[in-house]
Amino acid sequence: MNDRNSELIRRDLNVLFHPTTQMKDHHDGLPLIPVEAGRGAWLQDRNGKWYLDAISSWWVNLFGHCNPRINEAIRNQLDRLEHVILAGCSHEPAVELAERLVDLTPPGLERVFFTDNGSSSIEVALKMSHHYWRNTGHPEKTRYINLSNSYHGDTIGALSVGDVGVFKDAYKPLLMEPITVPSPDCFHREPGTDWAEHSEQMFAHMEAALQEHGHETAAVILEPLVQGAGGMRMYHPVYLQRLREACDRHGVHLIADEIATGFGRTGTLFACEQAGIAPDFMCVSKGITGGYLPLAAVLLSEPIYQAFFDDFTRLTGFLHSHSYTGNPLACAAALATLGIFESDQVLAHNRDTARRMAEAAAPLADHPRIGEVRQQGMILAMEMVRDPARKTPFPWQERRGLIAYRHALERGVLMRPIGNVLYWMPPYVIEPDEIALLGEVAAEAVDRATRD
Repeated sequence: MNDRNSELIRRDLNVLFHPTTQMKDHHDGLPLIPVEAGRGAWLQDRNGKWYLDAISSWWVNLFGHCNPRINEAIRNQLDRLEHVILAGCSHEPAVELAERLVDLTPPGLERVFFTDNGSSSIEVALKMSHHYWRNTGHPEKTRYINLSNSYHGDTIGALSVGDVGVFKDAYKPLLMEPITVPSPDCFHREPGTDWAEHSEQMFAHMEAALQEHGHETAAVILEPLVQGAGGMRMYHPVYLQRLREACDRHGVHLIADEIATGFGRTGTLFACEQAGIAPDFMCVSKGITGGYLPLAAVLLSEPIYQAFFDDFTRLTGFLHSHSYTGNPLACAAALATLGIFESDQVLAHNRDTARRMAEAAAPLADHPRIGEVRQQGMILAMEMVRDPARKTPFPWQERRGLIAYRHALERGVLMRPIGNVLYWMPPYVIEPDEIALLGEVAAEAVDRATRD
């Protein structure tokens, strides 16, 4: 059989620089997957082999590859308008999508600013918070409080308020210095302490930081409930409840980075709902278009919007733009995605799917090299460690996750780890037999990766 994979891989390695990749790995034999087609939860390479997409193609795909309803919405929009500048112009898909987002997000988020991707939405929220305080007579409020082990994107501002060293350390001379507070991450809770107790205890660090720095702080930024690129570490909604109250008390904005957690990933449409809170800014992206096209949005409160609403000569306007802001094709895909949520009882279906995922991963909880199996809705993570009792990690240089990844690929599963954390974040259309395959392959991959 003609090896069509090898031919494309050769061409790729001559010209492409892949994201979040040490390119030497691929030159040294780590296989690229030349993807030719996708259907449902599966991807097909050029030689005809299928791979189960356990990570939703970087957490974006909700309703399967080549979903006919989203395909149709994009085709219909393509015949009317492909793109137009959103400064001084408008179009129906952008207006309707903004209306829908305002209706679906927590009360108080009444305005929508579109951007192109998650990192850019974080940049907007950071800039807008700072600018709000400047416009309202508080130019001293220029700092940000973040959580340890947090990740908010790779552009300079977003990187500044993250705390994952592998992404950040090389660029420290370029970055702002946030005030970093210990994460409520429940992986490190004391034996006998539940998630709520640990998250409540950890809030003392945030309260102390706000007490000391609230006068100079523009905003607190965090990922609600799940720290994604930090290893799918999780915490209890009580932390968000306490934080909302404290931000109000100290006069500080709350920025919720729902880029990864939004649109049903944690069991509710947005993670903030589980705490019953509304942030001042909510950043959304990834699943917003069902995994089809780049789009992000920042939702904000009306008082923040009003701080920029003035005569031009006052120079209070928010001068931030992207060429493809509010692209009509992306907005059409997003509207089709929201339409599926509305018509198909997706959240109820996901609860059943999440239960099946938990059952498939349950045997790994007793594995001698698994420190924890944790889950928040449609996100499930398995952390490989040298000593589960002490939660002693494997040295990162051993690249145990890479061993697991390679085995999963051999078995036809795309399960790209974060360090030594294997995780499932599949499309919502994944079937029970496919979940069973994930459990089987994950068990094999952990056995293979943790051998001494």
